[in-house]
Amino acid sequence: MIVDFTGRVGLISFMTMAELERWAIQYRWGEHRLHWIHMYLSRFIIVPSSPDLCRKWAEVMVAARAAGRRLECAYAWIAAAAVLYGAPVVTHNQNDYRGVPRLMVISHAR
Repeated sequence: MIVDFTGRVGLISFMTMAELERWAIQYRWGEHRLHWIHMYLSRFIIVPSSPDLCRKWAEVMVAARAAGRRLECAYAWIAAAAVLYGAPVVTHNQNDYRGVPRLMVISHAR
């Protein structure tokens, strides 16, 4: 399936941004690589935490557990942001998001 995102604004959860920053520090990315990733990420809106997002995170965690799925904390933040704003999650790790109701997942991975 080919998905056309032309004309759409991309969202990134604050959690995703935090993980990218951690990787940059952990793996000692150089100035050139840091500049490139920050330029790339400037095209997206970073979804900050908010009371609505915190409530949605709690709902996502409880729903996944009720469906018999263990959802990692970081994935729950990403899923909650997507559900709250009606945006799909684009990932190669679609199994990480199973059990989250009303979450649209786009993946080319099998």
